[in-house]
Amino acid sequence: MMRLDVEAQPRHCDNCGAHVTHDFRRVYGDGDGIAHRCRDCDTAVRIQQGSAAGRDVRTPDPQDNPGRHGNIAGRWCE
Repeated sequence: MMRLDVEAQPRHCDNCGAHVTHDFRRVYGDGDGIAHRCRDCDTAVRIQQGSAAGRDVRTPDPQDNPGRHGNIAGRWCE
């Protein structure tokens, strides 16, 4: 069951801690409104495949594969 209380939902990415909007959590997050990944730590392709909802996706993770998907100079590996 999805919580409707916006204030009760975490406002940060569960992976990197970056701020995520309510709309991002609603659209891409899991059923509880939690964003497991965000645009700061993952790619748009992976997010659209479900990584922000906590699903395993087949597209390589930029954190495990530096230099892939626009990860310039290890941006996500700092």
